[in-house]
Amino acid sequence: MKDRTAPTPAGNLAGKKLVLRSAVIAALGGLLFGFDTAVVSGTTEALKRVFSLGGAGLGFTVATALIGTIVGAAATGLGKPADRIGRKKVLYAIGILYMVSALGSALAPGWVSFMVMRFVGGIGVGAAAAVAPIYNAEVAPPKLRGRMVGLFQFNIVLGILLAYLSNYVVLQVAPDATAWRWMFGVEALPALAFVLLLALVPESPRWLMKVGRVEEADRLITVLASDADQARLAREEIIEANEADHTEQRTTFFARPHRKIILLAFAIAAFNQLSGINAVLYYAPSIFESAGMDESASFLSSAGVGLINLISTMLALVVIDRLGRRKLMLVGSFGYLLTLGVLAVTFLSQGEAFSGAASLLVVVMVMLFVAAHAFGQGAVIWVFISEIFPTSIRARGQAFGSLTHWGFAAAISWIFPLLAEAIGGGTAFTFFFVCMVGQLVWVLLLMPETKGVPLEEMKGVLGLRHSPDSHPDAGRSRGSSDSLTPD
Repeated sequence: MKDRTAPTPAGNLAGKKLVLRSAVIAALGGLLFGFDTAVVSGTTEALKRVFSLGGAGLGFTVATALIGTIVGAAATGLGKPADRIGRKKVLYAIGILYMVSALGSALAPGWVSFMVMRFVGGIGVGAAAAVAPIYNAEVAPPKLRGRMVGLFQFNIVLGILLAYLSNYVVLQVAPDATAWRWMFGVEALPALAFVLLLALVPESPRWLMKVGRVEEADRLITVLASDADQARLAREEIIEANEADHTEQRTTFFARPHRKIILLAFAIAAFNQLSGINAVLYYAPSIFESAGMDESASFLSSAGVGLINLISTMLALVVIDRLGRRKLMLVGSFGYLLTLGVLAVTFLSQGEAFSGAASLLVVVMVMLFVAAHAFGQGAVIWVFISEIFPTSIRARGQAFGSLTHWGFAAAISWIFPLLAEAIGGGTAFTFFFVCMVGQLVWVLLLMPETKGVPLEEMKGVLGLRHSPDSHPDAGRSRGSSDSLTPD
């Protein structure tokens, strides 16, 4: 038996430092992701005033960043720049995009230039969603991989909370006329830190191996591994993963045997946004103001929404592998129906004049709505999508789910202010309520449980025993890699 009290080898100490640096990258990359998507929530009223926007114009302005996210996710997932020039260089580019977007949005002289800068930031968000988790998964040792990827998701939610808090602080200290510009400009500081810290981390060993820089990859693997056995397993895993990439290129994605899993991925990604979550996160201050709260109180309540989002995400990550994906989705679905139903009735019954009790009820229901989302859909969607696709098409399946998610996010964020302005917030929440009835039916009747299912059994669970997955090692059980659940 190995002596656990023995001095730690120098290589292991260096590996721990590299993993720690990768954790910093995950923290800042994920934090910027969340910050950039949520910061607009505090600026919607100012944007309407400064650029003379109605509901449709505001919706399109907010959706511009999401359209950029679709482009970034598509370019990174399909064009594969991370495979061509390396993960680290793409991360540099993402950091620069965040900086340009933050400063450009803050200094934009007109509506068109502002939208261009938000589009640029959206490209960074979409690219970060595809590349940053991959980088961290490839650098981290297998036993830490699940926590590293989970840390990225955690910091997205943390970034959303910090965006709300930053908006509230800026509102208190900056002049009213320019506060919205400072809200966007603040992001340049963590973006700059992200770019500078990238100099302290290595390239991905898998990418080095893939492009033929085998000696560099071997040295890095040796440093990252805790012992010779772990280094050997890491090399085998990298070789298998690169072979799977070659297989993927020869496998047709939109084929009849893949139809069921493609529809499952489409459904969970579409329902994620048909809940109205991004509309609530982006327009939270406006929703609270329409319920009768003053500006400062609405911004502070939005920060409370961010805190609830963070806490609920942490709880979900703790229990997702214990309770399973369907149970979390069921809890989230019932939470959606309760909160959206109450919000719809409250807005429809109160009209233009909200009582104090009704305003408080709106705040409570919005917070519970966000909690239901974070505990259900928010925690499950990316885990579920990554689990259902066979090895030969998993990367493209993840890209497909991401594009579906961001496409619906852009559409919902575009039409929400138009619906709220034209037919009222109550009708908009009723629409989301009806969509979540559809999600509940889908979860009860069609969504499979994927918790703890090994690769060789996943096709049977999904009813895909004859689906093609030509990678020879797709069903092989090897240590911690025999299950598709997070480490």
